[in-house]
Amino acid sequence: MRELLAIDGLRAGYGEAVVLPNMSLRLGDGEVLALLGRNGTGKTTLINSIVGATRRFGGTIKLDGKDLTALRSDQRARAGIGWVPQERNIFRSLTVEENMTAVAQPGPWDVERVYAMFPRLKERRNNFGNQLSGGEQQMLAIGRALTLNPRVLLLDEPTEGLAPIIVDELLAALGKITRAGGICTIIVEQNAQKILRLADRVVILERGTIVHEATSVSLQADRAPLERFLGVGGHAK
Repeated sequence: MRELLAIDGLRAGYGEAVVLPNMSLRLGDGEVLALLGRNGTGKTTLINSIVGATRRFGGTIKLDGKDLTALRSDQRARAGIGWVPQERNIFRSLTVEENMTAVAQPGPWDVERVYAMFPRLKERRNNFGNQLSGGEQQMLAIGRALTLNPRVLLLDEPTEGLAPIIVDELLAALGKITRAGGICTIIVEQNAQKILRLADRVVILERGTIVHEATSVSLQADRAPLERFLGVGGHAK
């Protein structure tokens, strides 16, 4: 498996506060990593650090061998970091199509391919961002990130607040996206039950440190680590 993302000895946080004391992580082409942990354990900080939105005290982040450490957030996006934040951050005053074409970069993921993945967006291509439901906004946020043609796709709580049928639709689409190759994916998720079916590997954080790492298959067979670190049933409260 070709390595796409390599994080080594990353020490990062906000202001003078260090949230990630020494983070090292690697992802390969087509790999889906579920990032789990209770609230406040550093999951979003890790995502933000890859994006370039935290203060770095040390360590490196490389994408397909290219060192991103010194790059600004916009430069990292152009280099191949696709980000779907918890707040979605779509352009509410632009149409669905304008949201995607405004940031698009050349590559296999264009607007029509996104429409094929999310037919609901094609039906609403002329609707403004503020006219979409929560599920449609999340689809648009993912579609917009894809039109950047990223090598790494970062999703922070993509299913939060969505109806179960929309959650299933989103997770199925994400599975197709990652299996297409050329992208590795990190998903921050509260519901371990659902994400285990999509992820290849799971990392659990506590206090900004990896306390457990395993394949999804092994965690589905033995849920004791999920119960220990996340709570009964593997659902982080």
